[in-house]
Amino acid sequence: MRKTLKILLIEDNLALAGQLVSFLEGLGWQVDYAAEGKLGLQLANQYAFDVVLLDLNLPDTDGLQICQAILASANIKPPILMLTARDAYQDKASGFAAGADDYLTKPFDLRELALRCEALARRRELFQQQSLEIGQLKICRRQRQVWWQGQPIALTATGFAILQKLMENHPYPSSRRELIEHVWPEEEPESNALKAHIYTLRKSLEPAVGHPLIHTISTIGYQLQGLTDA
Repeated sequence: MRKTLKILLIEDNLALAGQLVSFLEGLGWQVDYAAEGKLGLQLANQYAFDVVLLDLNLPDTDGLQICQAILASANIKPPILMLTARDAYQDKASGFAAGADDYLTKPFDLRELALRCEALARRRELFQQQSLEIGQLKICRRQRQVWWQGQPIALTATGFAILQKLMENHPYPSSRRELIEHVWPEEEPESNALKAHIYTLRKSLEPAVGHPLIHTISTIGYQLQGLTDA
């Protein structure tokens, strides 16, 4: 059963906005709507939202500026998913540089939009927790410690960072690009660095767990499986 999310939609295309509101409310979610950036910013500052859906092409101001303003002024900073017809690499880079958490190019599948909203909302909740526990596996972000069935497991700093991202995305897989950007945000590593660290992490986890936890998902990346006794 889907959790009820509160969504802020900032989109000037009335036809698309109507379609989005109808679909999201059909999931049982709450949707506030603004056709202009300034009204959207006002709503973001006034209420708490699980996710903001933000169009880049707004009639009164640029969506990048609204993104930055929301993150600068909102008391509770929401995840921001940008919706745009701009699909060039530089456009996406500008969106992420402005603080966007995700990017969806028009036209898009409404079901994918819902999945991304859920993932962003869940990720925010996870980041707000110091400890994260799924099945028999538990981590503490502050202490950078890992336990399986209450028994500690020693990991390298890089191994911990990879495991943390895999847990935050569970039950969905984590792409190779996403893991690389999480572990090495400042500098691109050598081509086989992620693969090597995944190998080391597996070797650290499997003796304590008794079975593989990290599975390779072809053409995508990696996914945690087998986190319970069952």
